[in-house]
Amino acid sequence: MSRKPDLPHAFNDDAQDAVFLEIQRRTLFGLTGALLAGGLLSSLPARIAHALTEPLPNTVEGATPGGILEAVVHPEPPTLAFFINTSTPGRAVSSKIFDGLLDYGPDLQPRPQLAESVEPSADGLTWIFKLRKNVFWHDGTPFTSADVKFSAEVIWKEYAPTARRIFQHLTKVEAPDDHTVILTLAKPTPVIINALDVVAAPVLPKHLYEGTDIPNNPHNNNPVGTGPFVFKEWQRGSHIRLEKFGQYWQEGRPYLDGITWKIIPDVSGRANALETGVVQYGERNPVTFADADRLAKSDKLVVSTDGYNGFAGWLWLIPNLRRPITGNLKVRQAILHAINRDLLVKTVWGGYAVPATGPVSSLLKTFYTPDTPQYPFDRKKAEALLDEAGYPKQADGWRFKLNHDFIPFGDDYRRTGEFVRQALRAVGIDVTLRALDLATWTKNVFADYDFDLISSWGINWQDPQIGVEQHYWSKAESKGTPWFNASGYASAEADRLLEAAQTETDQAKRIALYQEFQKLAQQDLGLLNIFEFRWFGVWDKRVRNVTDTFNHSQHNFARIWLDQNA
Repeated sequence: MSRKPDLPHAFNDDAQDAVFLEIQRRTLFGLTGALLAGGLLSSLPARIAHALTEPLPNTVEGATPGGILEAVVHPEPPTLAFFINTSTPGRAVSSKIFDGLLDYGPDLQPRPQLAESVEPSADGLTWIFKLRKNVFWHDGTPFTSADVKFSAEVIWKEYAPTARRIFQHLTKVEAPDDHTVILTLAKPTPVIINALDVVAAPVLPKHLYEGTDIPNNPHNNNPVGTGPFVFKEWQRGSHIRLEKFGQYWQEGRPYLDGITWKIIPDVSGRANALETGVVQYGERNPVTFADADRLAKSDKLVVSTDGYNGFAGWLWLIPNLRRPITGNLKVRQAILHAINRDLLVKTVWGGYAVPATGPVSSLLKTFYTPDTPQYPFDRKKAEALLDEAGYPKQADGWRFKLNHDFIPFGDDYRRTGEFVRQALRAVGIDVTLRALDLATWTKNVFADYDFDLISSWGINWQDPQIGVEQHYWSKAESKGTPWFNASGYASAEADRLLEAAQTETDQAKRIALYQEFQKLAQQDLGLLNIFEFRWFGVWDKRVRNVTDTFNHSQHNFARIWLDQNA
């Protein structure tokens, strides 16, 4: 007879059932806050189960149904296949169409979506998910554990960029009934509780994806989800239209009748659309900082940094380490010394940013350390380093040429590129600033590695393992996958630290590993960390409940409503 697993789900063992009930009782009343303190679960041996005990309220006080929300998305998403390409514009749209197993609140604590509860075993090697009943895909097919099992075995393991790393130790997925899923891991992975949202662990309809050419499945850009809104049409260059899902699992939701995402490439056009009421919502810095300050004085609009607690972003330059010039450490050090980052965040980013000290944002307080090597603005130091690197100024005044390809997400990124270009030219680096469309930029950088220096940005999320690791772990390099170790950075010591943190269940030791890693990252400069964002959104005051989220960019909008009487 096979040995029963050491799990709280050994239902045919009365003794284990009794133990589990007592443990669960203690967990429900005493451990919920501790489990998530600092963005990760508490010490693994000290916990047995985690249950999502706060029920979602059926109503929002004062909310009234109805209305189409006109929103702006910028730039136009390259695709809605969010489980392959996790670009922010695509995520903003897809997160209304799909739900995740969990969502996260402004306090970064988990909230149930497709999963009503999550229970890890004492050793952290088994996770039991109890799924919500009476959930339907938008084509009317019931959502079951088979969809999660398929997604875990295929989408998470082969396609989803974050899940491929988070669930690298996943060895078995069981679906003993339609509403239970059991994951078995070879090694404990405490970050899982913070990586079960719609994008990190996407759940796709098995009946539409199994046995297909998944990257080219026609439903990638004609999606069928379980979320509060149904995809209706995408007119390229114009808009993406979503409608309310009448069979959504939460009765009375969503409040909105639909969302129309308008594609407005020009930043002044977005400001005008918000000011005149043509659109009522824009996330992630939709207007210039001067316009933000002006619109904040309007009696019709809200400009706020609230609702981005879990969206701790930072901007960096990615040097192509495969090339001799940018692969030279002294050149990378010189580039950082040449850039006046205090002036950059003040003049280009209007004070909605602060200089970065490393790859972990200061907003992620549990893991952050400022005790890292720094490269303050010093042109003389930059020039000396370039001389030492073997690149003295030539007769024409230039040391070498570089192309700088900024991420084409709007005027602020172009102006950042111009600032960097000017700073590097001041120390003898002849920089050509190239403005590429998003599809070309993405292919050049992540598929072909055809670049010298690019500027882009990323998010820490609730844990460095989710958002930082992918840029520094050598095993995360995945040619063709956007935002995964494009620089080619590979360090045995960085790998050791990151891999130890992946399975470390002692919170203090895990934090120490990440703080040691931050020092190494700033020493090696696989990425040149420039500044941390302080994101803001702009919306009509009649749009209510906007900031009830950890991240504007993937809020599902089920609880947002339009106050028709305001």
